[in-house]
Amino acid sequence: MKSFNARHALARCALAAASLLAYAAPSVHAAETPQYGGILTAILSPEPPTLNVAVQQVAGTQLVAGKIFESLLTYSFDLKPQPSLAKSWEVSPDQLTYTFHLQPKVQWHDGKPFSADDVVFTYTKILANTPRTRTLMANVQEVSALDPQTVVFKLKQPYSAFLYALDIGGGAILPKHLYDVDTPLAQNPNNNAPVGTGPFKFKHWERGSYVELVKNEHYWKEGRPYLDGITYRVIPDSASRRVALEQGTVLQAWLQDIEPVDVPRVAKLPTIKQVYKGYEYWSTMYWIELNGGREPFSDKRFRQALMYGINRQFIVDKIMFGSGTVATGPIHHNTRFYDANVKPYPYDPKKAVALLDEMGLKPDAKGVRATVGLIPLPYGEMQRRMAEYIKQNLAKIGVMVTLENTDVGGWTSRVGNWDFDMGANGVFQYGDPAIGVSRTYLGSNIKKGLMFSNTSQYNNPKVDELFNAAAAAPSDEARQKLYSEVQRILVEDVPVLWLADTNYSTLLNKRVHNAVTTALGVVDSQSETWLSKE
Repeated sequence: MKSFNARHALARCALAAASLLAYAAPSVHAAETPQYGGILTAILSPEPPTLNVAVQQVAGTQLVAGKIFESLLTYSFDLKPQPSLAKSWEVSPDQLTYTFHLQPKVQWHDGKPFSADDVVFTYTKILANTPRTRTLMANVQEVSALDPQTVVFKLKQPYSAFLYALDIGGGAILPKHLYDVDTPLAQNPNNNAPVGTGPFKFKHWERGSYVELVKNEHYWKEGRPYLDGITYRVIPDSASRRVALEQGTVLQAWLQDIEPVDVPRVAKLPTIKQVYKGYEYWSTMYWIELNGGREPFSDKRFRQALMYGINRQFIVDKIMFGSGTVATGPIHHNTRFYDANVKPYPYDPKKAVALLDEMGLKPDAKGVRATVGLIPLPYGEMQRRMAEYIKQNLAKIGVMVTLENTDVGGWTSRVGNWDFDMGANGVFQYGDPAIGVSRTYLGSNIKKGLMFSNTSQYNNPKVDELFNAAAAAPSDEARQKLYSEVQRILVEDVPVLWLADTNYSTLLNKRVHNAVTTALGVVDSQSETWLSKE
């Protein structure tokens, strides 16, 4: 295995060369000539609470915001950093200084010039307080602008995942002239009428119906975008979403837009193509958040009993219909540094009951040992069925579950503010455990009111030590050793109930070309996407 320095040097050479190339359409459609014009219609389900990804990082927000805002980098299918707002970059030999050279002649959608000051402001004043990027910024000593086209990040210590952390989800750059104001970030009126630098401009949001984006005629990437616009249609009903895709009234569906039970049939339709690429960076994992600040969740034996009491293989086979794999622990099997050599939790109600007995949780006259609430993930029929099935499973071991349904805003508010017993969640892993995994378990990331942080309030100094050491370790070999150890500890402690690693695909009408060109899939800018004639 190459050392970090050697590997990083090779990567820098390759990336420097790549950054000098023109932005050509991917070769998969090289034989076809891209056509200008047309509106891409896509499903948006559920409707997000905001369009500012710095405020809210739910999937729907990222999907729309990825066309409006941009970040310094994007990522290839093999998770190599690629240019976005940064056209090129250098890393100092001691890996403590990252210098980014910005694309020239970029402007905000309102016509104001984009500059390094926007990047510095965004990272120091906005992103430093978000659940993902605050962990990154804890390793940053200073962010400065050398000149209007050059930004420098100086780190306190080496952070091996740094170049993996600059995507649209955790690194969307906001306009300083609109956000450097006295209004609190969450109340800024631009959150729901956003101004970015991306290939598409916000036009209108008809709540409950659609979000309309139009072509940015002054986009910095010459000749892009091809589309005249993108319209995201809010379609709450799963059957209606499927019919819309089948009939061609929408041309794009991702994640759980189409229920897993329907995907195999829909994918075989002559008008539809199924694309599996575009989820490499996300590697979504489903789990159940447990409020460790409440009894009986504060007892490790109760958490282990819940793991033994849920038939996760049934969930994967009969509810997810093959769109997932039983999770073994905190790291998705497609994410770097995954290790399957951890304590297993097969479906074993007898072992679950034995643990509850050991705790002294005896059944009452109705067989109930404990009563808890569960907030289902508000993302479609599959999630509701999953919650119902978990309720049935846990009733068999004497744990009575009350389902507490809410919308996306209510879900993020309650879980983020620790107002829950159990909360279903689907979390992106973002290519590297230092970015998408550690945030869930670090004691330093326990912050009430902040969704997608350590909302279970798990606190283990040894786990913190291992995560921090792995983030700074100089080689992949050293990082693997540390991450393997932290996986074994977490799987023993069970701070959350890991259910399934997802294996999603995107369903597209065959008129849609180049919708998926990076590891970010349809969340990325889609500046290369074009439509053939009907």
